[in-house]
Amino acid sequence: MPEPSEMAAQDRLHRMRHSAAHIMAEAVMEMFPQAKLGIGPPIDTGFYYDFELPRPLSTEDLPVIEEKMRARIGSDVPFEPSQISKEDARKLFHDQPYKLELIDGIEDEAVGLYRQGEFLDLCQGPHVQRTGQVAPFKLMSVAGAYWRGSERNPMLQRIYGALFETQEELDAHLQQIEEALRRDHRRLGRELDLFSFHEEFGPGLVYWHPRGGRVRTLIEDFWRREHYRAGYELVYTPHIGKSTLWETSGHLDFYTENMYSPMDIDGQDYYVRPMNCPFHIQIYKSDLHSYRELPIRLAELGTVYRYERSGVLHGLMRVRGFTQDDAHILCRPDQVRAEIQGCVDFMLFFLGAFGFQDFHVYLSTRDESGKYAGSLEDWQMATEVLRDVIQERKLTYDVDEGGAVFYGPKIDVKMIDALGREWQCTTIQFDFNLPERFDVTYIGEDGREHRPYMVHRALLGSMERFFGVLIEHYAGAFPMWLAPVQGVLIPIADRHVPYAQQVAADMRSAGLRVDVDERNERMQAKIRDAQLQKVPYMLVVGDREQEAGAAAVRLRSGEDLKAMPVAEIIERMLREAGEKA
Repeated sequence: MPEPSEMAAQDRLHRMRHSAAHIMAEAVMEMFPQAKLGIGPPIDTGFYYDFELPRPLSTEDLPVIEEKMRARIGSDVPFEPSQISKEDARKLFHDQPYKLELIDGIEDEAVGLYRQGEFLDLCQGPHVQRTGQVAPFKLMSVAGAYWRGSERNPMLQRIYGALFETQEELDAHLQQIEEALRRDHRRLGRELDLFSFHEEFGPGLVYWHPRGGRVRTLIEDFWRREHYRAGYELVYTPHIGKSTLWETSGHLDFYTENMYSPMDIDGQDYYVRPMNCPFHIQIYKSDLHSYRELPIRLAELGTVYRYERSGVLHGLMRVRGFTQDDAHILCRPDQVRAEIQGCVDFMLFFLGAFGFQDFHVYLSTRDESGKYAGSLEDWQMATEVLRDVIQERKLTYDVDEGGAVFYGPKIDVKMIDALGREWQCTTIQFDFNLPERFDVTYIGEDGREHRPYMVHRALLGSMERFFGVLIEHYAGAFPMWLAPVQGVLIPIADRHVPYAQQVAADMRSAGLRVDVDERNERMQAKIRDAQLQKVPYMLVVGDREQEAGAAAVRLRSGEDLKAMPVAEIIERMLREAGEKA
């Protein structure tokens, strides 16, 4: 729980951000008297307000709005609350259709208003006492936003602003945003030739380029090797399934809005899969299983397809087709604790190998008021096991009371990147629903059928989002073992090309990923281009290097290691490539 002083500071910041949104609305109304007002709430880093305006806004409009806002802050007028009837509110906002819609949705007869100077808005508050109490702010961007978040409603223009208590805090926030833009995986994906999107042929679908595909292959090879080592069996399952499969699993009842329309095959409806779990269950059920065989761990890099609204698509972070590093564990009740411990330890090892050491864990518990699959005893046992393992591993966690899905409690793990941002990755979920729906059993020691426990588990979440996070975490400068190109040979003149090709061949034979830059460009231009491509090693070869069987080594950091024998360079690069975080 936050300390009282911290809560007071948060409340003060909340009030200032809310007040700034109203001040911004007043400034916009001065620029566009015919503007239609939406809503303007505070958010975690500032505020926003939605408008219907006679023309599109641009970033050039923001300084003008800021100047008007500062003039209103300087006037230091009070924020004055009042209450009127809904009937009077309708008259007051008769030319504001979005406000009228909000008024119609108010259950009470009294409607809250706030005034600062001549500007009046529909609002319950809270606000600061006077406009002069609003802290340093900056307007950040303009974006489209559907009214009330529905694609069926008009598209409004949303202006975002940042606000913090001090100019130093605001400057730090702006600097972090600038650094985030520098690391933006969408920009780096283009510059480093890793992936692309082709909206005209399907938004939210990723095209992996050779260099991006190489990194993905490295991740997948590591993933497969470590899963076999950890006792998982890897499987491959279909991308489509008959409607009866999704009816049995419950997806057509509970998940249909995220599924794509069916395709007709021989008069039967088939759906592309949004999940892999029903297929893994069918593999388990293809044979009888004894208690001695459990646990059975099935894992798959399974591509799934889910309908995401176009407004929420965001590079690799939110797509419509993605590959989950999925696994399902079927085990006996007495094996549950060990399997959950194994999942958490596997997560710590796996994400640590990619350079992530800090995590924020969430334990989602049963909704006391809702329906749930499985017995109350099962839920209590599963929740306590999850909690105990989290605490045993000394992980910082929060409890999401009632946040579990109806089929079982879960652990969600968010990894923290170089900028301190949280990204959803690992999830470990109990499932008391699908084993029941598909009548999954094993033969116990007593010779009778028993229902196994089922655990859903993903470590990376999806290859697409994880790759996007990796790009931003490392700002495109992947560690040596993941770099798509680990070194580039740079011949000084055309006569040095054959030697560069021979060195590259020797390095490739040793297992290194190297290219030769044979372009007719100056050496310094080639070095600069390799640095821009985040290549770890630049190996320059000329007459002296060729005679000595060496190469002049430069690192992407700018460090110059001078000439080194090729054998020594290979040893150094292999040693670095063998090191994971």
